[in-house]
Amino acid sequence: MSRDCRALAAQCCYQVIDQGRSLSDVLPKAQQQITNPLDKALLQEICFGVMRTLPQLEQVCAQLMQKPLVKNFRVLQFLIYVGIYQLHFMRVPDHAAINATVEAARELRGQSLTKLINGVLRNVQRQPQLFDFSQASDAVKFNHPGWLISSLQHAYPDDWQHILEASQHKAPLWLRVNIQQISSEQFCIALTEEDIGFSQPIAALPSAILLDTACDVTELPGYHQGWFSVQDAAAQYAAGIVAPADGERILDACCAPGGKTCHLLELAPNARLTALDKDPARLVRVKENLQRLGLTATVLAADAANPASWWDGELFDKILLDVPCSATGVIRRHPDIRWLRKKSDIAPLAELQQHILQQCWPLLAPGGMLLYATCSILPVENQQQISQFLTANKDARLQPVTLEADLLETDVNAQPGWQLLPGQLNRDGFYYALLQKAPQDNHAA
Repeated sequence: MSRDCRALAAQCCYQVIDQGRSLSDVLPKAQQQITNPLDKALLQEICFGVMRTLPQLEQVCAQLMQKPLVKNFRVLQFLIYVGIYQLHFMRVPDHAAINATVEAARELRGQSLTKLINGVLRNVQRQPQLFDFSQASDAVKFNHPGWLISSLQHAYPDDWQHILEASQHKAPLWLRVNIQQISSEQFCIALTEEDIGFSQPIAALPSAILLDTACDVTELPGYHQGWFSVQDAAAQYAAGIVAPADGERILDACCAPGGKTCHLLELAPNARLTALDKDPARLVRVKENLQRLGLTATVLAADAANPASWWDGELFDKILLDVPCSATGVIRRHPDIRWLRKKSDIAPLAELQQHILQQCWPLLAPGGMLLYATCSILPVENQQQISQFLTANKDARLQPVTLEADLLETDVNAQPGWQLLPGQLNRDGFYYALLQKAPQDNHAA
């Protein structure tokens, strides 16, 4: 029996906000309880929307209710947010939004609160002035937590509003063509034959395809044959910067879900690549991606921060270090991150990042290259990490990240390294710093 998508949306939002669970964890499980594909899409639209507008939904509610619902009725508070989001931010007809939300309350054992929910939603319908946030706090105006807004104001005094606005937009769907299976030109022909709109807007990324409209990627031509992967353009720079070559021994630390692992092998299929992640469950996805794309790597469940537990003693020519981070650069893609991440998380993350960097550096051969990467836009995780590392390791040399002219439109002044901000050329926020280990004779000096 198929569940009501609005009731499921309320449960998902409750699990994220009150229980600290990831939307990417709870949403797929909820979608499995729905049979209608349109309802599955509606469930996702509502969940993402509530995550993007939660402070404004809360403020509207606060003007209409004496206090929020708690305890056993807490999930119904989120159902009210689901109703308000439909009324104000979606094209759902008012009567359908109200009636369907009230009916969903019955499924959530909220029969006694249906009059309250109906009354709140009808007041929202009648009072558009409730959505005047001109005198509200920045947290409500921009729908982000105050600590993150303050951090961005400090780091980007001229751009913080643009960053917050970009993070509110729906993420586009980028593909990366697997050149081991098909050329970009042939893949574009296949898309054109299916009347699928696309563009190739970034000169430095010839394998990057931006679809005009999001879709079920498993229905695109060549999915099962491994013609392409889903990967944001910002993340697609990593493999090109590493510049893998056949025969090189390469480490992709913290590799899951494997997008960059596969891209490295698409560029150099005969590289000796070790893909490492300490979460065995996440490595299942890495292995699936490798198999679908027809690529081969050594996959290890191990901790990059503790090489003594897994390293065989042979040095790596190149290392890709995509470290755990706040993910503040991909909020438009994962809108729940802004509520799951806390200010208190950042210092421990920065400490872990520096530890992994220091532990992996000895595994790099003299003259070898290490690419430090995050999907963060916070300097404490990016520029400050690299500055600290360069000060502590005299055999490390910062190398320029040189690609093509389109990069000049990004924050190239964020030295050391290269900081992409959300929305620039329709990409996620990302940071890269390329480090070379001094050759043996220089190291001895």
